[in-house]
Amino acid sequence: MMAEMEKIVSLSDGDSTAELQKYLSSLTNDQLITVITSSALKGKKVSTMIKGILKGSPPNSTEGSNRRLLVYKHCIPLCESGDLQTEVASDIIGLLMLESHALPGPSLAQLASLFVDAIKVGKMGSGKSLELLPTILTALAACEALSYGKGELSGEEYKKQLINSLCSSRWDPQCVIHLTTMFRDVPLSSEEMQFLVEKVLRMFTKLDLQEIPPLVYQLLLLSAKGCKKQILDGIIGYFKEQDIHQKEEQKHGESLDLEVQSIPQDQLRHVEGTVILHIVFAIRLDHELGREFLKSIKLSYGDLCPFSVALLLSVARIQRYEEQVFDILKGAVIKSFKDEQLQQGSKFLQDLLPGHFSVAQMILDTVKNSVFGWDHVIQGLVQLGFFLMDTFGPKPGPFGKSAEGPVNVARTPAQQACKLGGQVLLQGFKMHEHIRGEILEQVLNRLVTKTASPVSHYLDLFSDIVVSAPMILLESSSKVTETFDHLSYLPLATVQGLLKAVQPLLKVSMSLKDALILVLRKAMFSSQLDGRKSAVTGFLLLLKNFKVLGSLASSQCSQAVSSSQIQVDVHSRYNSAANEAFCLEILSSLRRCLGQQADVRLMLYEGFYDVLRRNSQLASSIMQTLLSQLRRYYEPEQDLLPPVKLEPCITAHGDQVYLQEPLAHLLSCTVQCLLWLQNMRQAANPNGDDSDEEEEEEGYQADLQAILESTTRRMIKCELEDFELDKSAEFSMGSSVGVKNNIYAVLVMGVYEVLMEYNFIKASYNKSRFEELLELFSHYNKMSEILKDKSGKGRVPSHKTPRSLLSMGFISNLITVLFRDNSQSREEALSVLRSSGDFVRYALSVVVQKIQQLEETGHTDGPDGQNADRTFRFLCDMTSVLMWRYTNIPSVVEEAGKREKRSSLSQLCLEGLLRIFTTCQQRFPDKMVHLLSAMDDAEEGAERDDVTETNYFYIRQFQRALFTQLSGGEDEFNSREAQLLVSILSVLSRQLKPSSNQFVQMITWTVKICKETSFEDSAFSKGLLSLLFNLHVLYKSPVSLLLELCQDIHSQLGDIDQDVEVEKQSHFAIVNMKTATTAALLILSQVDRVLDEVDWLIARKKSQTIFDKPGSDEATQAANHQDPVEKAVTLQLGTLLTALNELVQTALLPGTCTITLLRVLSRTYTILTTLVKYYIQVCVSQHSTLPARFEKLVKLSGSHLTPQCYSFITYAQCGESSGGGADEKKKKRRNEVNAAASAKLLRETTAIPNLIFGIEQYEKYLITLSKKSKVNLMQYMKLSTSRDFRINAATLDAALQEQDNSQEVSVCLSGATVSLLLPFCLITSVDKAGSKSRLRCSSWWCVWLKH
Repeated sequence: MMAEMEKIVSLSDGDSTAELQKYLSSLTNDQLITVITSSALKGKKVSTMIKGILKGSPPNSTEGSNRRLLVYKHCIPLCESGDLQTEVASDIIGLLMLESHALPGPSLAQLASLFVDAIKVGKMGSGKSLELLPTILTALAACEALSYGKGELSGEEYKKQLINSLCSSRWDPQCVIHLTTMFRDVPLSSEEMQFLVEKVLRMFTKLDLQEIPPLVYQLLLLSAKGCKKQILDGIIGYFKEQDIHQKEEQKHGESLDLEVQSIPQDQLRHVEGTVILHIVFAIRLDHELGREFLKSIKLSYGDLCPFSVALLLSVARIQRYEEQVFDILKGAVIKSFKDEQLQQGSKFLQDLLPGHFSVAQMILDTVKNSVFGWDHVIQGLVQLGFFLMDTFGPKPGPFGKSAEGPVNVARTPAQQACKLGGQVLLQGFKMHEHIRGEILEQVLNRLVTKTASPVSHYLDLFSDIVVSAPMILLESSSKVTETFDHLSYLPLATVQGLLKAVQPLLKVSMSLKDALILVLRKAMFSSQLDGRKSAVTGFLLLLKNFKVLGSLASSQCSQAVSSSQIQVDVHSRYNSAANEAFCLEILSSLRRCLGQQADVRLMLYEGFYDVLRRNSQLASSIMQTLLSQLRRYYEPEQDLLPPVKLEPCITAHGDQVYLQEPLAHLLSCTVQCLLWLQNMRQAANPNGDDSDEEEEEEGYQADLQAILESTTRRMIKCELEDFELDKSAEFSMGSSVGVKNNIYAVLVMGVYEVLMEYNFIKASYNKSRFEELLELFSHYNKMSEILKDKSGKGRVPSHKTPRSLLSMGFISNLITVLFRDNSQSREEALSVLRSSGDFVRYALSVVVQKIQQLEETGHTDGPDGQNADRTFRFLCDMTSVLMWRYTNIPSVVEEAGKREKRSSLSQLCLEGLLRIFTTCQQRFPDKMVHLLSAMDDAEEGAERDDVTETNYFYIRQFQRALFTQLSGGEDEFNSREAQLLVSILSVLSRQLKPSSNQFVQMITWTVKICKETSFEDSAFSKGLLSLLFNLHVLYKSPVSLLLELCQDIHSQLGDIDQDVEVEKQSHFAIVNMKTATTAALLILSQVDRVLDEVDWLIARKKSQTIFDKPGSDEATQAANHQDPVEKAVTLQLGTLLTALNELVQTALLPGTCTITLLRVLSRTYTILTTLVKYYIQVCVSQHSTLPARFEKLVKLSGSHLTPQCYSFITYAQCGESSGGGADEKKKKRRNEVNAAASAKLLRETTAIPNLIFGIEQYEKYLITLSKKSKVNLMQYMKLSTSRDFRINAATLDAALQEQDNSQEVSVCLSGATVSLLLPFCLITSVDKAGSKSRLRCSSWWCVWLKH
């Protein structure tokens, strides 16, 4: 064979082509094939030889073209066989590519078919020869005509047939990547490209996971030809499915079929990471691809998955896309939370669309997945976390305070989004070491720089970081130390949160503790008041957390102050000695504060009690400090009154008078510390054995007790005149004397309260001591009454009852013994207190005040006020007592309370219970069960294991109480108490599961009460109807309920047409003449809520329609059967239109109710227009017919509602206040309404023009839909009333008959006068000049008719 090869090579090198042709003709096909094969395998001169064969085979001769075809047919499988060296195969293919254009059409067709057949049977494993196919297809497309079957096709058509055949056939998974690479060089039409991309994407599931990244890379290169969106959607869709499979496997575990081969999670994540890198790289080079990707994500928030979130975050690293990406993610997160909130609040939506797609979960999954080496995603996650926290964090309210208030549970979508940002950062901090420094730095920077806005969310995050990884944080302690330098300039709330968060670190890091002490010492001398308060806060915190050896272990004060990860022995002898010196040094620093402003002293007094409980060894120093401070204001002479010096407690600056010493708080702190110490010593030494330590304490304890006893005795003897306070004293806040008297009064009242608490505890249920206590109270009460009377008479009656200084624990104990203590030994003493109605009322009012403070701020004043566990325990005790008092002592006994125009005790109990339940839901949402159980334990013989049953037991008790109120007749009806009962039922019903039988029973009972109660009390009816709506919406759609209520209102208020007699019907007796307006406003707010749901559903359907193709199965199915969502929307709107049709015919009182109805009508037409637009979109994209229900809806709106809307506009503008069928009482009531004020209100709103614009827009789009659907929907519409002016025909005829002979007829319509003989242009000019009035449609023209 070597000879033949050498011969061919030598002849091809020569000039004689004829000899070469002659020699080649002498060789048989088999010989030629053998020569080529032999030469190719040896790799010697093969390209030269093939070039010679082609040179000696002229394409214009039959023999030459056949020989060329033979070479191609042999070389293609030879290169594909894998027997040749890579360089040899590349040379052969390159040579064949150069010569392809010389092949005749039939040969090209044969070669193309050869390729297609080889691909079909899977013989293109290496894909080397596929490089030749694009050249052949390109040459084929250039041919004019080729035989195909019995006919002919052009080259372009033939190529299309081949590609179609190729894409329709089965592909070997091994050749998918090669084929995709090959098609990059093939010119394709858009249809062919789409067909090809669909084929490749279908092959994803058949490939090995490791082959996905190279295939994605080739697809991205192919995307330069088009189908960018389709390619990206396909890639994301594939990984979304893989993620779902992974979750299913993790969820079901071994229960899945063992035959199903699962992909290892780490392998999948690494492949996803590689693919993300490929896509981001492609987007960097092709910005059109990036724009298409972001556009696709924007249109389909619901299709987000962890992979697409990770991809978005990686794309965010490209600067030009950063802002867009975070805006998209922000929108997706907030939309997801809003959708979830909407669905959770509506049973109608839950039944219609079960399940909810959570973007938040996708983002958190992305954080988990990022642990598999997704470095390109991690930076984006950090940015996203801070972006969400910055955007949705609490906003500053008035005076820099948080507008939202501190809440333990994220309830609003914005709060949930902010919490999500914190979760992302916290998880990222735990998982990725290299971003910890950046997260910590950014958190601390925000704490320092965002002084004008609340930073509670960042403090929570920082606290979580400290608890989760304290030892890691110590590596970055320098950053924390830098933050300490700014303490004196930060808001007090920020300082408190920051120091509380770092306290676990202070125990393990001496350097951090030393740095903090240095900063706090400097802050103690700060010129800013907040700086000094920050120093006190810091020092008190240190005193609480550095225990001195020998301090009593108190179960009452055991709180987790350090992380479980920190194991440090802070109780060793060396540490304890150091701690003692350290604490005493701090105490000496704090004593300086006793000469500073009242605010600083107040903080100190409020903190000493907690310090003492944590560090009882400091008792001597603390008590000596308090005693020496108290002596400054104590009058030692026993015969002098009063026993306290008030003058040193105030200071003056110019004309202004300020409080210098919060004396009552000082006394309160002293008393609480003294009582706690005595209790603890008694508990530790019950036998009363003397010890050296106790002897040391006897001194200050005896002194303090003597002072308190003397103060009590003399304060009882004091009259108001002794304090220069009597009924004639001035208390106005406008003068310095009045301010001084107010300060004195508050101080004196505080002292009385502290003495009351001290004497109650020391009395040991002694009758005479309790009588002294009542005398103290009578003085307190007298002062309180004067303060109320005097402050109410001033120009600014803004007097708020000063916060009570009674402790939460004491007041809880006090009401327990007042109401529940049945001990015979205490009966006589307690009867003294129980006999004083004012004292009992005062105790209950303090309970309500304390709970209110807890609800608003999350803590209360006094000892244990910051301790959440003890506070909750007090709440449980109070709830039990208040519940017993309310249910066991009927309010009939307290009729005297009504005559005094004060809240009865039962009412105060109810108010307390309502506030407790509300507070518990807000502050302790997880403990509501414990609260109810605590009440349950107090009930004798009540054993209920089920939480729902326990809750419902109390609901039934309050239902019985309300029923008793309603059964007594309207004269005995206590409106305030009934409202409180309804509010309590509303709060407790939130704990019921909507699927439970108890919830159904609750709704049934509420409906029954609404149907049977006919009291004319607007406030009560508002509460009851609100409860009904809130329950009903969680049970089923409220539209049928709204319709019945609207019919009742129409029946009660009468028709806008006086000649129409409305049918008397009453579904709900709660709707009567007096309550109808209140009910109407509530109904309209519910209609708004239903419209929100309908609007949301239509928007959801519109977005789905964009993605449904005209020929898809979904579209075909939708054409044959109406979609359940469309059906539900139509039915909801149909019932709403019927309800509004009733209201719009009702003679509502002019004012807010009328304007609200006009606004709701306007919104209704806007949503009807949105629905019409949706059907226009459906008609255009799917060519389906309109549902019959929709046509009925259009008929209902056109023939019933729209004409009535115009009549109602006329009624509203005229301000007619008398309705058909209304009796004289109704007319009289309506005439009392200030018509002028109502007319002004109507003029100043745009309700009427908005409504008319909405109606006209609706009709405009109906015309468009009629054309698209070929259904005449306008047949149901009546001609709209002219907006420019209206002529009342009846009035005109009457005027013409009366003044037939006169020269002018005046027909008064309203407003201005216009001559009908005036040129039309003048009327037009009036319209243009007064477009405001034309748009409002609120002016009628008076027309002068001239004969």
